[in-house]
Amino acid sequence: MSRPGGRRAIGLAGATTLAVATALLTAPPASSAGTVTATCTKTQDWGTGFEGACTVTNGTDTALNGWTVELDLPPGTAITTAWNATRTVSGDRYTFTNPGWNATLAAGAGTSFGFNGTGPGWLTGCTVNGAACDGSGGPGEDDEAPTAPSGLRSTGKTATSVSLAWNAATDNVGVTGYDVYNGATKAASVTGTGATVGGLSAGTAYTFTVRARDAAGNTSPASGAVSVTTSEGGDPGDAGGKVIGYFAEWGVYQRNYHVKNIETSGSADRLTHINYAFGNVQGGKCTIGDAYAATDKAYTAADSVDGVADTWDQPLRGNFNQLRKLKRMHPGLKVVWSFGGWTWSGGFGQAAQNPAAFAESCYDLVEDPRWADVFDGIDIDWEYPNACGLTCDSSGPDALGNLLSALRSRFGSGNLVTAAITADASPGGKMDATDYAGAARHADWFMPMTYDYFGAWAAQGPTAPHSPLTSYPGIPQQGFNSAETIAKLKAKGVPASKLLLGIGFYGRGWTGVTQSEPGGTATGAAPGTYEAGIEDYKVLKGRCPANGTVAGTAYAKCGSQWWSYDTPSTIGGKMAYAQDEGLAGAFFWELSGDTPNGELITAIKNGLG
Repeated sequence: MSRPGGRRAIGLAGATTLAVATALLTAPPASSAGTVTATCTKTQDWGTGFEGACTVTNGTDTALNGWTVELDLPPGTAITTAWNATRTVSGDRYTFTNPGWNATLAAGAGTSFGFNGTGPGWLTGCTVNGAACDGSGGPGEDDEAPTAPSGLRSTGKTATSVSLAWNAATDNVGVTGYDVYNGATKAASVTGTGATVGGLSAGTAYTFTVRARDAAGNTSPASGAVSVTTSEGGDPGDAGGKVIGYFAEWGVYQRNYHVKNIETSGSADRLTHINYAFGNVQGGKCTIGDAYAATDKAYTAADSVDGVADTWDQPLRGNFNQLRKLKRMHPGLKVVWSFGGWTWSGGFGQAAQNPAAFAESCYDLVEDPRWADVFDGIDIDWEYPNACGLTCDSSGPDALGNLLSALRSRFGSGNLVTAAITADASPGGKMDATDYAGAARHADWFMPMTYDYFGAWAAQGPTAPHSPLTSYPGIPQQGFNSAETIAKLKAKGVPASKLLLGIGFYGRGWTGVTQSEPGGTATGAAPGTYEAGIEDYKVLKGRCPANGTVAGTAYAKCGSQWWSYDTPSTIGGKMAYAQDEGLAGAFFWELSGDTPNGELITAIKNGLG
């Protein structure tokens, strides 16, 4: 429902891939039978970069529980993204470890992971589980598992996370890490004797265990279990107070709305989070949307948020650099990169086929060293999983949960993982097509898009408010209002502390209308500045002032046009509802629709207290 509109034409640079002979890093010799081996090949080379793949093979006669491949690259060469494995980097040494889904290899079985890189060099010094990749030498004969960790205990909890600690395990060679399990699901992998598991639900009991790993991939028995019930109602001092605004990447063009406007309007002082919209989803991976707007657009001193001009040779410009400056001015402000949206949700279906690879690509992009300090997490705006939006998806009811689980595993508890979701609470509607309660276990919060319920895509009407708080006599569709949306999500098991109420900073309207009250007929969409049938609040408040309310929102009849939108007064009522329901706060689409002095965001902030 958060339809982008505006500028969406993205210039894409093409590249010609050169066919190359496959370059073999290491091939297991005959003597490697009975060992674990890894074979890495260069599958493509286009001069300035390459694509490669590694296959890990369990040549032993017993199952392998966990694998780690380590590689060296020469200076000037780097691996930038990877899939089907978790990538970490220390200097020129690259480590690839298994995600949970391909950790176990039966005797004789193998699994592969791939990667892209830049530069002219290639891999050297390959080891798998501490032994040479070709199976010769090294600690490949270690078949003794570590002892089970002891003393597992909870050291703290919130409504959405549990912190754990334990006593170190021992091993004949050495313990290399620990896997934390939430029930039967691996929730975290760490090298120390403590971890925090996030993405949990408030007031819910969870059971945790820990297993130790060594360099050869041997895994210990599970520790003793500990059961912990998360706190009720969210984190102290933050529950109910979230104010999250979307910043549209393309707004810097025709709308002429920049990060500086967030500061000059006073909105930065009222926001707790900014959702940067949107990154794209292509080929099962997170990709950048408009690279020029995001990272390259040069700002003059007059247009820059801090009054300092960009230089031609600085490594990062554009919106990302402006957001970095804004965060320095407001240290408590968080920025989350949102992917998808109405136009770019088509790629989620392919992403759902390999959640771990998708999560790895997203992590590599969001945590790119050039702008890692700008972002505090990732938001998924999939419209809509296992249902129809701009296109139809058939990924299944668990697809969203699988993606969020993979993202939580990769991003960890220290980053935010959130999602904008459907607000369709009609019987058998979009909300019934996906297991939102199951998916919520992996998310910090959900943002049901409680706007765009009705609009001039129904050209002849009936006229209806696009963001009704409640139902009303004559509403065109039952289940299309905020109160029923929130009630249905709570009934399905999504905690109120993980839900925010959505507000549109715009109106939707019809023309050819003669009736002042809702329910009138029309001849089509009313004219709008950027798109027919939609207009910013800052324009409508003067051009077509509200002259009535229905179902907790405002409407206006001016000439033959009929518009519905929220005002500071109706937002106040909606914020009172959000507090009564124990919601985490409110979010809105999007910042440029507000007045230059931030009337609507002020109403949100004041209403939440």
